[in-house]
Amino acid sequence: MFTLSTSSTVVETMSTLLLHNFHFAPHNSLNYKISPLPRRLSFTNARLCIKNNQISCNSLRMDSSENISACAEEQQRIEILNSHNEKLVGLLHETGSTEVVVLCHGFRSNKNDTVMKSVAAAIEKEGISAFRFDFSGNGLICFSFFPPPSSLIDAFHRCRESEGSFYFGNYNHEADDLRSVIQHFSNFNRVVPLILGHSKGGDVVLLYASKYHDISNVINLSGRYDLKKGIGERLGVHFLERLKQQGFFDVKDGTSVYRVTEESILERLNTDMHEACLKIDKDCRVLTVHGSEDEIIPVEDAREFAKIIPNHKLEIVEGADHCYTKHQSQLVTTVMEFIKTVTVKNN
Repeated sequence: MFTLSTSSTVVETMSTLLLHNFHFAPHNSLNYKISPLPRRLSFTNARLCIKNNQISCNSLRMDSSENISACAEEQQRIEILNSHNEKLVGLLHETGSTEVVVLCHGFRSNKNDTVMKSVAAAIEKEGISAFRFDFSGNGLICFSFFPPPSSLIDAFHRCRESEGSFYFGNYNHEADDLRSVIQHFSNFNRVVPLILGHSKGGDVVLLYASKYHDISNVINLSGRYDLKKGIGERLGVHFLERLKQQGFFDVKDGTSVYRVTEESILERLNTDMHEACLKIDKDCRVLTVHGSEDEIIPVEDAREFAKIIPNHKLEIVEGADHCYTKHQSQLVTTVMEFIKTVTVKNN
């Protein structure tokens, strides 16, 4: 049985630290503010279900005010209902611009991923508003235990941000989440001129462009071209046999556990990025950025996107891994050069 090594005192402190200073407003309001977190609280012994490379504050060891302030910048916290009546939580870097660039995180990641925060800060510095959010079933701390430890489930639920269940595939559901976000800003007379996604989020923004045809600029950071690949590396080579025998199985990923079902596998296998990209409008500009040393998704995937997307630009960041760990400045520079060329179409 999977267990979490922590005390109830630590969990209570953790919940208080993350939640005590949010000021909530109706979900259709843009007036969500994050207040600075307390400077002396610490939960260094908590073992949380977040892989180190999936959150900007790679270690949730908040001993110092520097680490706390790095995770608690002053952005507007916004809640948006998706088409399934699930609450999506995001942070708006507000500059007062009409335009809002929407950023989408990757698999088992969240809006506070290093890539999301770096790009959002650069966009904001340019005077353009940016919004980074958690897809349904994801969040700052996203727990998926089967069965959950009953003594901690309430605390974990409170720490989760976006509502809904986490699923292994879920590409089209997340594209629909993105649709709800874009419609939300449209309802406030804001314009989303560009959407950006990293890793799985790169596939989501491309799927969105292929389905809805209301976005004229897309940035795909390290997305996967062939979704039939990469499953065995994550789930084990015998994952199909395990599904046939049990109907589902649980995967331990770092210190977290999530459930894989036959339905979720089929959803991924049936998501054809080649066919989707052929449906992207010719006047939709697409930038694909990929690291030459990507250890998760090979750079060849980026070249495949370049072959089939009609209005496409490819940028390879030499030496960069999947998360651009040592190449954040090159990534941001490449992204911002493209964003600066974006012209908002007033309909």
